[in-house]
Amino acid sequence: MPSRRPVSSARRSGSPPASAELRERILSATRELLRERRFDGLSVADVLAAAGVSRASFYFYFPSKQAVLGELVREAVAQGQRAARPWIDEEQDPVSALRSGVADGARLWRDNAGVLMAIVESWGSDEGLRELWLEQMGLFTDAAAARIESDPRARERLGSLDTRSVAASLTWMGERLYYLAAAGVPPFDDEEVLIDVLTNAWTSTLYGDDTPRPPSE
Repeated sequence: MPSRRPVSSARRSGSPPASAELRERILSATRELLRERRFDGLSVADVLAAAGVSRASFYFYFPSKQAVLGELVREAVAQGQRAARPWIDEEQDPVSALRSGVADGARLWRDNAGVLMAIVESWGSDEGLRELWLEQMGLFTDAAAARIESDPRARERLGSLDTRSVAASLTWMGERLYYLAAAGVPPFDDEEVLIDVLTNAWTSTLYGDDTPRPPSE
């Protein structure tokens, strides 16, 4: 059965270490270690050595290495939500907004490859990480579903299809292709190919032949 470990980053009771900077050192060290190593091969001792903190300091801030990963994932997802805002908030034409969001997502995954690959590779075997990742992906799905519901053209295109199911399909397809790109798997290791394919998937699904085009410059 999948293991269950807490992913909450809440502090434990007791006297605090000398500086809250230690928490950031733990996060930063873990992020850097994940650039070169897989999460399942990473130990708390490795993080302690890289961060230069004591075991007591680590456990004051985080109950487990899974909790450290969880915090890093939440930070990355928050960046991803900001990248999606132009489309979600209808700030520009849909195609330009979607392409911009996809491109920002590709850069986000490139910059946070170790962290995001770690959660994708680990959530299937750890119940706590599973709950975390499903929750985070649900945030994107909910936002996309709400945006689709507010767009008459998209609603007409989808007809009787369930909006949230479509949003979830597109969101999870993006997760998989971004992961393949981060892992260096062709053809998605070519960022332009990745952006073109994902943008086309979203726009063709939601708008088909009636895809709105950006205004001519």
